[in-house]
Amino acid sequence: MRALIVDDDFYSRSFLEYILHPYAQCDAAVNGEDAIMVFQKALEDGKPYGLVFMDLLMPVIDGPRALKEIREIEKDFGLTQDTCCKVVITSVLEDGEDTHNAMYLGGATSFLQKPVDEKSIMAELHRLGCLPPGTED
Repeated sequence: MRALIVDDDFYSRSFLEYILHPYAQCDAAVNGEDAIMVFQKALEDGKPYGLVFMDLLMPVIDGPRALKEIREIEKDFGLTQDTCCKVVITSVLEDGEDTHNAMYLGGATSFLQKPVDEKSIMAELHRLGCLPPGTED
């Protein structure tokens, strides 16, 4: 599996990559604009991401807008809801308008409240079916 980690905070990106690296080939983007470009290039190269961790609050292009663009790119490539990547929103926002819009209007798969910890990340990956059977938490 390939994973894209999108966050402007170095610590958050590094922590997620540390947790995910045993299970996925990880790439990182520092803002939504970079994420959109990297995501599209991966599809063009026939190496799509199966999982995206996306922060909401970022410079240049924020998470909700980047997520909307990513979902449009998937449509352009003929992907269906079943073949689209899973997008986990990570944010310090608890239940704001941006979180609601990303989840229900933007097509996010799930939401984790920052600060995230390894246990919640692993539980979410299991829930989403992103980890091989028998993988321990």
